[in-house]
Amino acid sequence: MEKYTVKDIARASGGFSMLAVDQREAMRLMFAAAGMPHADKDITEFKVNAAKILSPYASAVLVDNQFCYKQIVEQQAISPKSSMIVAADQFIPGNGIPVDNVCIDKAINPFEARKNGAKALKLLVLWRQDEDAEQRKAMVKEFNEICHSAGLVSIIEPVVRPPRIGDKFDREQVIIDAAKELGDSGADLYKGEMPLFGKGDSKALLDAAKRLNDQINMPWVILSSGVEANLFCRAVRIAMQAGASGFLAGRAVWSSVIGLPDTNLMLQDISVPRLQHLGDIVDELMASR
Repeated sequence: MEKYTVKDIARASGGFSMLAVDQREAMRLMFAAAGMPHADKDITEFKVNAAKILSPYASAVLVDNQFCYKQIVEQQAISPKSSMIVAADQFIPGNGIPVDNVCIDKAINPFEARKNGAKALKLLVLWRQDEDAEQRKAMVKEFNEICHSAGLVSIIEPVVRPPRIGDKFDREQVIIDAAKELGDSGADLYKGEMPLFGKGDSKALLDAAKRLNDQINMPWVILSSGVEANLFCRAVRIAMQAGASGFLAGRAVWSSVIGLPDTNLMLQDISVPRLQHLGDIVDELMASR
């Protein structure tokens, strides 16, 4: 059995220009806030259309089982120019938030996902400084084994959260701590948060991204959650100058069209050029290495 590698979800340049449409209840909240219909079918329709319209310009598309994996496979929504990544994380709500905890989604069969065209699986790891590191590492180890048993690429996404108890939380240090713990965990690709939310002085941002890079012993990309869409291109550029190899992002690409009329047209007119520009940045920075 052929084993997929990170090259199978990368651009010809070797960089990653990947689209995420795996947001779940968070996307429903975005639709509701914009005054849009937000039943399951509305979320699914948006995700499938976004995959159809944007995947020709993405090296890979990340989809979720709750709303769109089955439909995207059935409708062959992802362009042959792109690859499919399936989210293999189950979000557990609690304490008033949509994602309070995460476990491996055992409903995702890696061999079936591969048969359906997937080349990678992704796991969100919520990282709290007062929770058990050994449990996190064991979950990532199990996830890596699941991926590699089917010859799939393993992508981990450590996202930091405030501690369960107390209010002492230095986000920037905790991002580094998470990378220190999981940056050499045997996964194939690390999807990390942008330091400083991508804000502020370029040199400070580059220094922070270099500190993150120093902890990660695998290719890594940034996500766009928490980064203003207008700052994301700069964030990608600076992260790549620090050692990252691209991005895996959703909100920075498509969130600005939510609530606008003619959503599919807006995806074409607004999101496609944005994704193309991001891909150009990735290729430019990879060529300079």
